[in-house]
Amino acid sequence: MSGLLIRGATVVDGTGAPGRVADVAVTDGRVEAVDDRLPRGARREIDASGLVLAPGFIDMHAHSDLRLLVERDHTAKVSQGVTTEVLGQDGLSYAPVDDETLPAIRQTIAGWNGDPDGFDWSWRSVGEYLDRLDEGIAVNACYLVPQGTVRVLAMGWDDRPPTEAELDRQRDLVATGMREGAVGMSSGLTYVPGMYARDDELVELCRVVASLGGFYAPHHRSYGAGALAAYAEMVEVSRRSGCPLHLAHATMNFGVNAGRAPDLLRLLDDAIAGGCDITFDTYPYLPGSTTLAALLPSWASEGGPAATLARLADAGTRERIRHVMEVDGSDGCHGVPMDWDTIEISGSRDPSAVGRTVAELSAASGRPPFEVFCERLVADELGTTILQHVGHEDNVQTIMRHPVHTGGSDGILPLVTEAGAAAKPHPRGWGTFPRYLGRYVRELGVLSLEECVAHLTGRAARRLRLADRGLVRPGFHADLVLFDPETVRDTATFDAPRRRPEGIPYVFVGGVAVIDDGSHTGALPGRSLRRGPDTLTR
Repeated sequence: MSGLLIRGATVVDGTGAPGRVADVAVTDGRVEAVDDRLPRGARREIDASGLVLAPGFIDMHAHSDLRLLVERDHTAKVSQGVTTEVLGQDGLSYAPVDDETLPAIRQTIAGWNGDPDGFDWSWRSVGEYLDRLDEGIAVNACYLVPQGTVRVLAMGWDDRPPTEAELDRQRDLVATGMREGAVGMSSGLTYVPGMYARDDELVELCRVVASLGGFYAPHHRSYGAGALAAYAEMVEVSRRSGCPLHLAHATMNFGVNAGRAPDLLRLLDDAIAGGCDITFDTYPYLPGSTTLAALLPSWASEGGPAATLARLADAGTRERIRHVMEVDGSDGCHGVPMDWDTIEISGSRDPSAVGRTVAELSAASGRPPFEVFCERLVADELGTTILQHVGHEDNVQTIMRHPVHTGGSDGILPLVTEAGAAAKPHPRGWGTFPRYLGRYVRELGVLSLEECVAHLTGRAARRLRLADRGLVRPGFHADLVLFDPETVRDTATFDAPRRRPEGIPYVFVGGVAVIDDGSHTGALPGRSLRRGPDTLTR
């Protein structure tokens, strides 16, 4: 007797094949059968007429590293149909660390995650972090070894090449993290200290990743004036190291890149034709989101948070920073002179700043925008988060059509505290996956339903080497979502970013209902998905 029988759904199985009406039986957490009409007798039956049954969505770029441990029900993601997330992104996360490096890492990414009082930070290794996830979470999670965090452990926050001993230490840390279950390595090459690593250093680390069956997921060095060169650099790192490449939030932003998505895709197609193993992810929105401190030139952040704040307190240094940001277009500004009208504060200890651009705050206060920028960073101890209004709709649509595209929310889900946090974060954390289905499938027809589901499930699972997830197929884990193709949509907006989507009544993780008839059951069946010697294990 099966535990669950889903009757009459249109099964869109994650391969890109046409959907078909079928019954699906689930037993002991796995899909038992997919057939036109299965016999009755399950402990529970769901009439899914008019609904689509798809594999659970895989968020290839998530920033839930802390949120999953503090609010394990993870409603923001599981209500979208997400059943697996990939953590450890952009080269900065909480493992591996030691007693000395953890406080600075926490401060550096507090804008992404929050920094709750009284929280138990007792893990130090990747394996121990994954053990903490295994205590019960709503969705499954994979982890990338964060290259910036590794660099801090090996050689601090310095802008210089590593010594041979320091490079060996980084290799060992990456290898250990992979052996403890990580699926690959990430970099944040516009963030300190990852940005200080040159190509030779990255190639050496990627060789370790490749030898252990993982992939490299870089946030590359520029999304602006140097975007194509930055993408080409990552392709070359992949080619030299033999490491599969997954480009994080692969967008073409700022005015200099309007209409240039085809240039990026030609670059990637040529590399793929030449033998490179490349995939990428995007989110279906125009604005991006990051920390305000990320706009600083790289030299201004050398030495870590305390050194950065000291530079901001020095008038002469501040003027140097202003010039390279506003006149030259520093690396932190992606090579484009700063346009303060595009920078909207999304999280700050000052609630009156949230939802307003730096230019608006400048006009209201009568102070130059750069001074407002510096004052906000100091007051928030570098924890300010922002929206950057720099995207182009034609680029977004062109890139998402590519056959190696996958979905990644880049969702920042900071914890809200009385001391202040991201009061109006980017709605992509609550709306990415239903937005693909509602806006870009049903409303605009950019992708067919079957193709979109394949992007969000089967293709992502192949990149992660999830041998028995990502498809609706007998023997596969029953990570499943039921949604109404006529009503599914995101409701989260930039003014109200924490709204749940509509049209997704059921979500199952390992056959356990986490969203049931539209309500969260409180079940926490998710666990870490760890890479073993040849595949991922649970």
